[in-house]
Amino acid sequence: MYKNIIFDFGGVMVDFDPKEYLVDRFCNAETEELVSQLTFESEEWKLLDAGLLSRYEANQRMLTHAKEHDCVFEVQGVLDDWMHILRPRRKMQELVQKLKAHGYCVYYLSNIPEDVLALLMERDFQGLFDGGVASCEVHVNKPDPRIYQALLDKYGLKASESVFIDDRQDNVQAAFELGFVGIRMKDSVGTLVRSLATCNVVVR
Repeated sequence: MYKNIIFDFGGVMVDFDPKEYLVDRFCNAETEELVSQLTFESEEWKLLDAGLLSRYEANQRMLTHAKEHDCVFEVQGVLDDWMHILRPRRKMQELVQKLKAHGYCVYYLSNIPEDVLALLMERDFQGLFDGGVASCEVHVNKPDPRIYQALLDKYGLKASESVFIDDRQDNVQAAFELGFVGIRMKDSVGTLVRSLATCNVVVR
Protein backbone atom coordinates (compact mmCIF):
# COMPACT_ATOMS: atom_id res chain seq x y z
CA MET A 1 0.00 0.00 0.00
CA TYR A 2 2.73 2.45 0.96
CA LYS A 3 5.34 3.33 -1.66
CA ASN A 4 7.08 6.38 -0.23
CA ILE A 5 8.84 6.91 3.10
CA ILE A 6 9.61 10.53 3.97
CA PHE A 7 12.10 11.59 6.63
CA ASP A 8 12.71 14.77 8.58
CA PHE A 9 16.39 15.58 9.20
CA GLY A 10 16.89 17.15 12.65
CA GLY A 11 15.88 14.75 15.41
CA VAL A 12 15.38 11.92 12.91
CA MET A 13 18.29 11.53 10.49
CA VAL A 14 20.70 13.57 12.62
CA ASP A 15 20.92 14.38 16.32
CA PHE A 16 19.55 17.84 17.03
CA ASP A 17 18.75 18.65 20.65
CA PRO A 18 19.22 22.38 21.28
CA LYS A 19 17.95 22.25 24.87
CA GLU A 20 20.44 19.55 25.86
CA TYR A 21 23.20 21.50 24.11
CA LEU A 22 22.34 24.70 26.01
CA VAL A 23 22.19 22.83 29.33
CA ASP A 24 25.67 21.42 28.71
CA ARG A 25 26.98 24.82 27.64
CA PHE A 26 25.61 27.07 30.39
CA CYS A 27 24.45 24.94 33.35
CA ASN A 28 22.13 27.81 34.25
CA ALA A 29 18.40 27.50 33.61
CA GLU A 30 17.76 31.22 33.24
CA THR A 31 20.58 31.70 30.72
CA GLU A 32 19.58 28.57 28.81
CA GLU A 33 16.00 29.78 28.42
CA LEU A 34 17.00 33.31 27.37
CA VAL A 35 19.58 32.17 24.82
CA SER A 36 17.16 29.58 23.43
CA GLN A 37 14.53 32.26 22.88
CA LEU A 38 17.09 34.50 21.18
CA THR A 39 18.43 31.75 18.89
CA PHE A 40 16.74 28.39 18.28
CA GLU A 41 13.23 29.59 19.15
CA SER A 42 13.53 33.03 17.53
CA GLU A 43 11.63 34.44 14.59
CA GLU A 44 15.00 34.88 12.86
CA TRP A 45 15.63 31.14 13.08
CA LYS A 46 12.30 30.44 11.37
CA LEU A 47 13.05 32.98 8.63
CA LEU A 48 16.48 31.42 8.16
CA ASP A 49 14.89 27.97 7.80
CA ALA A 50 12.48 29.41 5.24
CA GLY A 51 15.29 30.90 3.19
CA LEU A 52 13.97 34.42 3.82
CA LEU A 53 17.10 35.59 5.65
CA SER A 54 20.75 34.85 4.98
CA ARG A 55 22.89 33.35 7.75
CA TYR A 56 24.64 36.71 8.17
CA GLU A 57 21.37 38.68 8.35
CA ALA A 58 19.81 36.24 10.82
CA ASN A 59 22.88 36.23 13.07
CA GLN A 60 23.10 40.03 13.07
CA ARG A 61 19.44 40.35 14.07
CA MET A 62 19.83 37.77 16.82
CA LEU A 63 22.89 39.59 18.15
CA THR A 64 21.01 42.90 18.12
CA HIS A 65 18.30 41.34 20.29
CA ALA A 66 20.97 39.76 22.50
CA LYS A 67 22.49 43.20 23.10
CA GLU A 68 19.14 44.34 24.51
CA HIS A 69 19.34 41.49 27.03
CA ASP A 70 23.05 41.94 27.77
CA CYS A 71 24.01 38.47 26.54
CA VAL A 72 25.86 39.09 23.26
CA PHE A 73 28.81 36.93 24.37
CA GLU A 74 26.56 33.95 25.13
CA VAL A 75 24.56 34.21 21.91
CA GLN A 76 27.66 34.76 19.76
CA GLY A 77 29.20 31.62 21.25
CA VAL A 78 26.14 29.55 20.36
CA LEU A 79 25.96 30.96 16.82
CA ASP A 80 29.63 30.12 16.27
CA ASP A 81 29.44 26.63 17.72
CA TRP A 82 25.99 25.01 17.47
CA MET A 83 26.40 23.07 14.21
CA HIS A 84 28.60 20.47 15.88
CA ILE A 85 25.49 19.01 17.54
CA LEU A 86 24.26 17.83 14.11
CA ARG A 87 25.66 14.33 14.42
CA PRO A 88 24.55 11.77 11.81
CA ARG A 89 22.60 8.74 12.96
CA ARG A 90 24.25 5.86 11.14
CA LYS A 91 21.48 3.41 12.02
CA MET A 92 18.96 5.71 10.37
CA GLN A 93 21.10 5.83 7.24
CA GLU A 94 21.18 2.03 7.26
CA LEU A 95 17.38 1.98 7.62
CA VAL A 96 16.97 4.26 4.59
CA GLN A 97 19.26 1.99 2.57
CA LYS A 98 17.24 -1.08 3.61
CA LEU A 99 13.99 0.61 2.61
CA LYS A 100 15.44 1.41 -0.79
CA ALA A 101 16.60 -2.19 -1.15
CA HIS A 102 13.00 -3.31 -0.50
CA GLY A 103 11.77 -1.09 -3.31
CA TYR A 104 10.46 1.91 -1.38
CA CYS A 105 11.12 5.45 -2.55
CA VAL A 106 12.72 7.56 0.17
CA TYR A 107 12.50 11.33 0.42
CA TYR A 108 13.31 14.08 2.92
CA LEU A 109 11.14 16.95 4.10
CA SER A 110 12.96 19.27 6.47
CA ASN A 111 12.93 22.74 7.97
CA ILE A 112 16.54 23.63 7.28
CA PRO A 113 18.68 26.61 6.19
CA GLU A 114 20.61 26.49 2.94
CA ASP A 115 24.07 26.20 4.50
CA VAL A 116 23.08 23.36 6.83
CA LEU A 117 21.36 21.50 3.98
CA ALA A 118 24.54 21.77 1.90
CA LEU A 119 26.64 20.51 4.82
CA LEU A 120 24.46 17.46 5.51
CA MET A 121 24.09 16.55 1.85
CA GLU A 122 27.83 16.66 1.27
CA ARG A 123 28.87 15.09 4.56
CA ASP A 124 26.18 12.51 5.32
CA PHE A 125 23.44 12.05 2.73
CA GLN A 126 25.04 12.08 -0.69
CA GLY A 127 23.09 9.67 -2.90
CA LEU A 128 20.99 8.44 0.02
CA PHE A 129 17.59 9.88 -0.90
CA ASP A 130 15.53 9.75 -4.09
CA GLY A 131 14.73 13.42 -3.60
CA GLY A 132 13.19 15.83 -1.15
CA VAL A 133 12.07 19.33 -0.30
CA ALA A 134 13.80 21.73 2.10
CA SER A 135 12.06 24.72 3.64
CA CYS A 136 14.80 27.08 2.43
CA GLU A 137 14.00 26.13 -1.17
CA VAL A 138 10.23 26.68 -1.04
CA HIS A 139 10.22 29.53 1.53
CA VAL A 140 7.74 27.89 3.88
CA ASN A 141 8.25 25.78 7.03
CA LYS A 142 6.49 22.75 8.45
CA PRO A 143 3.81 22.43 9.69
CA ASP A 144 2.44 24.69 6.93
CA PRO A 145 0.56 22.33 4.58
CA ARG A 146 2.11 24.00 1.54
CA ILE A 147 5.52 22.41 2.14
CA TYR A 148 4.01 18.91 2.22
CA GLN A 149 2.10 19.69 -0.97
CA ALA A 150 5.32 20.94 -2.56
CA LEU A 151 6.87 17.50 -2.03
CA LEU A 152 3.83 15.70 -3.45
CA ASP A 153 3.73 17.97 -6.48
CA LYS A 154 7.47 17.86 -7.17
CA TYR A 155 7.58 14.07 -7.42
CA GLY A 156 3.98 13.25 -8.37
CA LEU A 157 3.36 11.43 -5.09
CA LYS A 158 0.09 10.58 -3.37
CA ALA A 159 -0.22 11.32 0.34
CA SER A 160 -2.25 8.12 0.79
CA GLU A 161 0.76 6.11 -0.41
CA SER A 162 3.27 7.92 1.81
CA VAL A 163 4.57 7.57 5.37
CA PHE A 164 6.02 10.68 6.99
CA ILE A 165 8.46 10.50 9.95
CA ASP A 166 9.24 13.53 12.13
CA ASP A 167 10.23 14.16 15.75
CA ARG A 168 7.63 16.93 16.26
CA GLN A 169 4.00 16.07 16.86
CA ASP A 170 2.69 19.23 15.15
CA ASN A 171 4.54 18.32 11.95
CA VAL A 172 3.24 14.75 12.07
CA GLN A 173 -0.31 15.98 12.68
CA ALA A 174 -0.14 18.34 9.70
CA ALA A 175 0.94 15.47 7.45
CA PHE A 176 -1.85 13.26 8.82
CA GLU A 177 -4.43 15.92 8.01
CA LEU A 178 -3.25 15.89 4.39
CA GLY A 179 -3.66 12.13 4.13
CA PHE A 180 -0.19 10.85 4.99
CA VAL A 181 0.46 8.21 7.59
CA GLY A 182 2.43 10.04 10.26
CA ILE A 183 4.93 8.50 12.66
CA ARG A 184 6.55 10.49 15.43
CA MET A 185 10.19 9.58 15.99
CA LYS A 186 10.58 9.30 19.76
CA ASP A 187 13.62 7.30 20.74
CA SER A 188 15.25 4.31 19.06
CA VAL A 189 15.45 3.11 15.49
CA GLY A 190 14.01 -0.20 16.72
CA THR A 191 10.84 1.56 17.89
CA LEU A 192 10.55 3.25 14.49
CA VAL A 193 10.98 -0.07 12.69
CA ARG A 194 8.15 -1.53 14.78
CA SER A 195 5.96 1.47 13.95
CA LEU A 196 6.70 0.98 10.26
CA ALA A 197 5.81 -2.70 10.58
CA THR A 198 2.32 -1.75 11.80
CA CYS A 199 1.96 0.01 8.41
CA ASN A 200 3.12 -3.17 6.65
CA VAL A 201 6.36 -1.46 5.64
CA VAL A 202 8.99 -4.21 5.40
CA VAL A 203 12.54 -3.33 6.40
CA ARG A 204 14.08 -6.66 7.44
